[in-house]
Amino acid sequence: MVESAVTGTRIRERRVQRGIKQTELAAMAEISPSYLNLIEHNRRRIGGTLLLRLARALGVEPQVLSQGAEVALISGLHEAARDGSAAAAERDRLEEFAGRFPGWAQTLVDAYRHGEEMERMVQALTDRLAHDPHLAESIHEVLSVVAAIRSAASILVETPGLEQKWRDRFHRNINEDSKRLADGANSLVWYLDATPGSEADIRSPQDELDQFLSENHFGFAALEADGVGGIDAVLEADTLLSLPAARELARTFLEQYQRDATRLPRSRLEQALGRVGLDPVALAEDVQLDLPCVFRRLASLPEDVAGPIGLVICDGSGAILTRKPLDGFAVLRPSGACPLWPIYRVLTQPGVPLRMRVLQSGRDARPVTALAATEQIGPVRFNEPPLVRAYMLLLPAPQSEEPPSPVGTSCRICPRPNCVARREPSVIQDGF
Repeated sequence: MVESAVTGTRIRERRVQRGIKQTELAAMAEISPSYLNLIEHNRRRIGGTLLLRLARALGVEPQVLSQGAEVALISGLHEAARDGSAAAAERDRLEEFAGRFPGWAQTLVDAYRHGEEMERMVQALTDRLAHDPHLAESIHEVLSVVAAIRSAASILVETPGLEQKWRDRFHRNINEDSKRLADGANSLVWYLDATPGSEADIRSPQDELDQFLSENHFGFAALEADGVGGIDAVLEADTLLSLPAARELARTFLEQYQRDATRLPRSRLEQALGRVGLDPVALAEDVQLDLPCVFRRLASLPEDVAGPIGLVICDGSGAILTRKPLDGFAVLRPSGACPLWPIYRVLTQPGVPLRMRVLQSGRDARPVTALAATEQIGPVRFNEPPLVRAYMLLLPAPQSEEPPSPVGTSCRICPRPNCVARREPSVIQDGF
């Protein structure tokens, strides 16, 4: 059996289509996950016995993995036909259909794969809502503590003649239960927000991009030298991006990264930092570049070079595209962000940068200097509004007597009362 140079790519594509994890497929094929990773990136050629085991684990004929697109296309049509209402005579002509109309055949197979993927996602979401033990346990813990606090508070209010020692005891109970409530609520919010890294998650392309950037600390040394093929090398070496859409998002990010590295090489940026310090406006004037480019380049620096730096990027609709959190300032994608953030204020006045000292609600929040600016995307056209993207650089705020502007994280978990920007009740206020 002849094994082509791109058999590993076909194995990876088939595994992703089936929704099988790399570790699971490696176990079924009786090899190590690291060896399977090398195979999938076409760095190891495989013999006939191993190819047979992988094909059996993936539920396909070995030729689908070894002989290429036409065989795989016909196999996909057979799978779609088994679940459809095609007549037996029509099934016999699938090879003819694929040969005469390969484009339509591929469209049909892609639609079938997409339907399968959507069914898996809906089923996984349904199972999670119904059976996730951690989610159920966390909600039960929070509700139990709320009931305990409510009960103790009712006794204190409804029993004016209560002895002092009992009053003190109920006060201690409320204090201890409130700490449990805070810990339980924080744990629940963290779990819901951190699900992209869990075993029971429903991963979106944006989730995978976030993890990819976080694992690489938002810096890619291979692209700093502007080498030919650098982006392909970065993506080929990656093992986190399993969804095709996630790889496209990553490629778009890396293309912008490479353009920025060409305009502002790291050596030039570090020299400018030595001259003017960590002042983004002064840096932009020193290197004669726009603020968004300087923001992106600063966020790519290692922490030991420029200190902790956060970055948030959103489009004109306010949807967060990129988030590099900073300790003391939380950025939650699933729940929607606070409309009081400077990044949203600059969208109302494109071209006018904004600097604010802000403080989020919460026990772990610390004052942060937030610098926001906008960038026009694409060319200017008559009778069409410009596309705008907004950037917010986050830096630890220096000591100051000026009080910071209060902002939230997301309305759903923000305890700030009487906020003019609130769009929904908070789960940690009376509405809880």
